[in-house]
Amino acid sequence: MKFVLSTSFSTVAHLTAIAPVADRHGWHAMSFSDHVVNPETITNPYPYTEDGQRRWQPFTDWPDPWVTIGALAAITDNLRFTNNIFVLPMRNPFLVAKAISTAAIISNNRVTPAFGVGWSQDEFAHLQQDFRTRGKRTDEMLEIMRLLWTGEMVEYHGKHYDFDRMEMNPAPSEYIPIWIGGISEPAMRRAARLADGWVTDLQTSADIVQSIERIASWRREYGRDQQPFEVMATPSDAWDVDGYRRLEEAGVTHILTMPWAFYHGETEDLQLKQDGIRRFADDVIAQFE
Repeated sequence: MKFVLSTSFSTVAHLTAIAPVADRHGWHAMSFSDHVVNPETITNPYPYTEDGQRRWQPFTDWPDPWVTIGALAAITDNLRFTNNIFVLPMRNPFLVAKAISTAAIISNNRVTPAFGVGWSQDEFAHLQQDFRTRGKRTDEMLEIMRLLWTGEMVEYHGKHYDFDRMEMNPAPSEYIPIWIGGISEPAMRRAARLADGWVTDLQTSADIVQSIERIASWRREYGRDQQPFEVMATPSDAWDVDGYRRLEEAGVTHILTMPWAFYHGETEDLQLKQDGIRRFADDVIAQFE
């Protein structure tokens, strides 16, 4: 089992101070959530809470993930970087491919982008992207990025994106694994069909295991069951070594967690965050080495 440090809702100024601590204490990766803007009112409900309200307060920091990853890659040696989750179809595929390939090069191939299709119609409207076609466009965008990352002359002729021969360089020197996030059937099918891994939402262990089993069946259907596949989970009911081991046995490869909450609650004290990162490494991560 590998452990990923969640930085959701964290003050941006803290990130350069906590990344080296995680790097020195055995954390596998650091993860970043994604919003470009946070409207005061929303026209469609947030889908991951019972009352449709967002999990964060106004004026929460939402740094650009790829700018942040580039900066943190320069002050760490082993720590990888991922997302929970980057809203791919809210963007232009060429700009995303360029940002990720650059981050891969700067970090010496320490990036694993994790994509979702998003939920906020408001953000899509502000970024001038079609909300209704976001799933189909995501499928094409994944294909386009894979082509561009070869560094060769490539072309693409799809329903939503169409271009003649072009190249994008510098190209990453290693294969960039892609994870897909989301708990809807289309999201999990997309992970099974096109991705190298799947990212859960905040779910019970039982729900996570059931989803893994469904994805495994679809991977067999798509003829991809012999290829490596990873699962980054955020369990709502497993917080110790025994709980994590049960999830590992069921196919979870990565646990995404915010360690200071276990020791100090939802603090904004930087020293307490650093202490939580170190203590969780000693109490939990060391048990899986």
